[in-house]
Amino acid sequence: MTKVAAKTSGSTSKSQAAEGKTGTKAAAKKTGTSAKYDRAIDKRIKPNALTVLERRYLKKDEQGKPKEEVADMFIRVAENIASAEKVWGASDQEVADLALQYYDLMTNLEFLPNSPTLMNAGRDLQQLSACFVLPIGDSMEEIFESVRNTALIHKSGGGTGFSFSRLRPSGDNVRTTQGVSSGPISFMRVFNQATEAVKQGGTRRGANMGVLRIDHPNIMDFITCKRDGNDFDNFNISVALTEDFMEAVREGKNYTLHNPRTREAVGELDAADVYATIVNLAWATGDPGIIFIDRINRANPTPDLGEFEATNPCGEQPLLPYEACNLGSINLSRMVMQTCTAEKEGVEVDWDKLREVVHKSIRFLDDVIEVNRYPLPEIDELARGNRKVGLGVMGWADLLIMLGIAYDSEDAVNLADLVMGFINDEAKVASRELAKTRGAFPNFKGSIYDTPGAEPIRNATVTTIAPTGTLSIIASCSSGCEPLFAISYVRNVMDDDKLVEVNPLFEAIAHERGFYSKELMEKIAEHGSVDGLEEVPEDLRAIFVTAHDISPEWHIRMQAAFQNHTDNAVSKTVNFASSATAEDVRLVYDLAYKLDVKGVTIYRDGSKDAQVLTTGATAKASGSATVVNPGTTPHFGELEPRPRPDVTSGRTEKVKTGCGNLYVTVNWDEAGICEVFTQMGKSGGCAASQMEALSRMISASLRAGIDPTSLVSHLRGIRCPSPMWAQGGMVLSCADAIGIAMEHAIEYASTGKETNGISRHIDALDNKAGACPECGCVLEYESGCHVCRSCGYSKCA
Repeated sequence: MTKVAAKTSGSTSKSQAAEGKTGTKAAAKKTGTSAKYDRAIDKRIKPNALTVLERRYLKKDEQGKPKEEVADMFIRVAENIASAEKVWGASDQEVADLALQYYDLMTNLEFLPNSPTLMNAGRDLQQLSACFVLPIGDSMEEIFESVRNTALIHKSGGGTGFSFSRLRPSGDNVRTTQGVSSGPISFMRVFNQATEAVKQGGTRRGANMGVLRIDHPNIMDFITCKRDGNDFDNFNISVALTEDFMEAVREGKNYTLHNPRTREAVGELDAADVYATIVNLAWATGDPGIIFIDRINRANPTPDLGEFEATNPCGEQPLLPYEACNLGSINLSRMVMQTCTAEKEGVEVDWDKLREVVHKSIRFLDDVIEVNRYPLPEIDELARGNRKVGLGVMGWADLLIMLGIAYDSEDAVNLADLVMGFINDEAKVASRELAKTRGAFPNFKGSIYDTPGAEPIRNATVTTIAPTGTLSIIASCSSGCEPLFAISYVRNVMDDDKLVEVNPLFEAIAHERGFYSKELMEKIAEHGSVDGLEEVPEDLRAIFVTAHDISPEWHIRMQAAFQNHTDNAVSKTVNFASSATAEDVRLVYDLAYKLDVKGVTIYRDGSKDAQVLTTGATAKASGSATVVNPGTTPHFGELEPRPRPDVTSGRTEKVKTGCGNLYVTVNWDEAGICEVFTQMGKSGGCAASQMEALSRMISASLRAGIDPTSLVSHLRGIRCPSPMWAQGGMVLSCADAIGIAMEHAIEYASTGKETNGISRHIDALDNKAGACPECGCVLEYESGCHVCRSCGYSKCA
């Protein structure tokens, strides 16, 4: 590896490592000590990180303007979390010293806690957990109690997971009313609507995970509930697969369904057929995911307290009902050191530094539990009883690049096994050291650790690989254990101003080795990766692989390597090209089961309603309008639409959009296409009025002599947050749908032949993304969630 690569993300600088070289009197006064904070973080972080922090994390005044600087936020968090040490007798000076260590840990970007901790620590809300699981009992009272609790959790900034497996099936008897049950899917819809109504933490809607056991009588309704893309927008869904079911699939047998109310067998289904339905829908829409529920429960550290039924929204955290977990991630791109000996020059993993950061991070997360203000007393009791924490990683892809290792290689898988094994072992050492002074977690008796002669441990779990979409923006590193999504991509800054953003490691090496050019970076952004680009040296093409360059098998093998040494689970997306088949998906599911992972989320390009980061140009075709008489340029105000003809011919096409069915009528007369009408299903209000306004403007332009193909080029590629997969491609918005219908009408008018499907007007990786609903930039799909790398928006908690 090159010196530049090592230098780009190398070890802590002298200014970062120094304790107390700079700082403010205010900070020292606040702690009552001589401790001083290095406030240089404001200058060290990247512009994107600063944007995210200002928009989502910093305190704001009544006008919505930040009233704290980045350093102030980290001081606030560090001092609040360190204050927990007073519970165990720490002096003010000891608390201040630890706060300074926590501050350095975070501002050196070596470790970051989950977003609720950064947002809420030291503030009135003081809710510091990211994920919760709530029970749903089989009574109306229990169901709506959970709806209420869900609203409280979403309001506090958390995400929720549920199992609907306890609910009696549709059509089952309801003795109290002499009626019949409407089943779990109908009540799942109630939770979805409640989420729609509650803005999370006052800023965004919450996220949910819905789980149903494979042996529930309504399992087929659950598997297909997101098939049309118009329902359950606030839910990820996963099917809980049992060992019995997987064995029945292998043997080609039927398996038994059970009524959860009576526990009686109520029928059978062909296991292979059900499995095929899951696979086909995951291929077509991205949902449902799968979790191996028996395997998850085998790793349950407190089986006496109950079974796992569900996970958090992104699937990496199995939790008991009323349980919460506090997550944090180590930035592996900072866990390197430069070597320069006669035998070797480059970088290697700094194991001593990694050990130190693991121990500090576990202490930090255990302190979080102590100062956390949980939204429900039941959650408070169980969270403190089990004291689960989840220490994970980010910057994994960056670390591999620095070491010169390709993500899709045996060396990478072996290193993942080694690194995560080290982290998990050291996290348990740190937890046992805490237990010597703080005691074991209260529910230790009867846990898997409660064996003769066993050493007490402070936390029931210590490791989780969570998605780190927003955190990795702050830390300027790759996300979680995922590969790079893109080497270079284009961000639209203003209407006619585009900024090419390049992976900093790649950019540094490109400059050092002399092949950097703006034109090449733009070409890479258009292409989506460096695969096949001769301008990039071959050795770098092997190292700088992206999620779409990597075969699904390597995604699963990497997930399995991390899972081998993770107490909880691993949030990871297995990427498929749009050309992948359902059989390809099945092979990955089979491999996941074989390699002992706990769950799988797959994503095939173009299959999900709100897709991923786009690496190519958002719309190549953007030509200017032509005028009536070529060669002459009309002055302002000279062009007027010709009168509408009395008789026209035309065609009407139904196009599915994320807002519903759009009916587009394109008419023409002897002079050509002259008007467009639209009707948005049965909707009214703003959607209908906006479509009418757009149609009138298009019609006026057509009758003024504007070339229809030019109008099409302006309409195609416009994005909204809710694209829709259609035959041959994505309908990106209602405007894009009108452009599609106009394209088809032009073809019909010139050839007399009907055209079906979506033409390819958007390039790059067959990856048609949705737009961020807050800033308009493209969304990246990672670990089962949509994240904006520009402003930090995340659809998941």
